[in-house]
Amino acid sequence: MTAHLGAHETMELHEVLNASIDRINLFQLYRPYVKDQRLLQIVDRQLQFTMNEYNQTVQSLNHQGRGQAVPYRSPMNTAPIYGLDNPARQTPNLSVNQMDDRDVACGILGCHKSSALMTMIAALECADPQLRRMMQQSAVNCSEQAYEIWQYMNQAGYYQVPTMKEMTTNTVLNSYETAGNTMNSMDMLQAQAQQPMAGPNTPYNMQQ
Repeated sequence: MTAHLGAHETMELHEVLNASIDRINLFQLYRPYVKDQRLLQIVDRQLQFTMNEYNQTVQSLNHQGRGQAVPYRSPMNTAPIYGLDNPARQTPNLSVNQMDDRDVACGILGCHKSSALMTMIAALECADPQLRRMMQQSAVNCSEQAYEIWQYMNQAGYYQVPTMKEMTTNTVLNSYETAGNTMNSMDMLQAQAQQPMAGPNTPYNMQQ
């Protein structure tokens, strides 16, 4: 059956499935360190629930002929480059013993993405100017660290940039036209450049 998902739907499902796999792998990583039996029961119950939810989503997509909306990670470190036209097949790890560099990198990337979202939301709610700047800078720092991890994953073949056909990309982007305004575009850029976002905390610098 031919898939009928839109580009936005496909990419959002792509992110959701990856997040589910990362969550399952993380729970498996934490589980051996649990000492309290009540906590262990909670972890096991939530782990099983997350696994079932992941499987239901994948089965639903496959049933509808939409199984190509799969995560980006390759099942082998030395595998060829995968993309939307040649997706790698994968499942969550069956045990913590399967944890590898790819899983670690994916987990770190997910943490930075979540932190960037949370700190920017916090910035939008802050009335105190100093705290607002601090949260803004924290969000930027998280995004820089996420980009550093993504670069590693991209070079290792774990995470390739999804692309559409050039004709589709050009059609979408060329459909926008400039809006009339009373302020010159260059003047707007210069005005924005004079208002740095640096906050009280130190910006993160990626190692070259």
